[in-house]
Formats: sequence, C-alpha cells, structure tokens
Amino acid sequence: MIIGYTAGVYDLFHIGHLNLLKNAKSMCDKLVVGVSVDELVNYKGKKAIIPFEERLEIVRSCKYVDAVVPQYDMDKLKVCKELGASMMFVGDDWYGTEKWNNYEEEFAREGIKIIYFPYTKGVSSTKIAKALESLH
Repeated sequence: MIIGYTAGVYDLFHIGHLNLLKNAKSMCDKLVVGVSVDELVNYKGKKAIIPFEERLEIVRSCKYVDAVVPQYDMDKLKVCKELGASMMFVGDDWYGTEKWNNYEEEFAREGIKIIYFPYTKGVSSTKIAKALESLH
C-alpha cells in the first residue's frame, strides 16, 4: 500500500487545495493530510481565519482524503516516517528552493519521494482574505 502525506493550513479552503488533494490521491492508495494547528500558524506569523477544528473537519470531509492528523510542527520527515508514507506532496512554489532541495536529499535517504504539483494560479487563501477585507 502506498501512503502519501501532505500538510498545510487549509484556511479558506479553495480550488487550489482541492487540486492538490485530488492530484495527491491519484498517486497513492491512502492519503493522509496534516492540518496546521492554530499555534503553528501563529508561530509562522499568520493568523487563520477559520479555527483549527473547523479546518480539520473541512479537510476530513474531502472525498480524496483518507485520514487527517494535526500538524504541530514543521518536521514533515518525522511525520512521514511515523505514518509509513513513501510520498510527500507539496506545491511547486517550493520547487528548486534551497530548503526543499535539502529536504529532497533528506527524504530520499529515508526512501520518501517528494512530489511537486503545479500551484493553482490566481488563487490563494491570502488573496481571498485580502478580498474579503476590502469589502468592509
């Protein structure tokens, strides 16, 4: 059984999130999704609009998702190893960065392949939040 893992905030769930989950599920038998807890979002200098428990339930309800786990820290390798995941899925906005090039080597040593999916152009939770803010 091929287990895949991806993680994110999933705030203001949009078509880009759905595309990532749909593409990821097409490449594995079981897709596990980490949803960032509010404390981790705050640590990254952001604030989620939708509370953690609701974001968790939204992602859990997606037909492409087999299981959801809270993401407490940024150590994705540790989680992949705990889950027995052989694939990690991320958006291609990270592709070629020094950080993710290092991750690729680190993950490969553990037999885990990082798969990059095209970022859905023109949509992001940040853009949606700014658009909503401008309505006030």
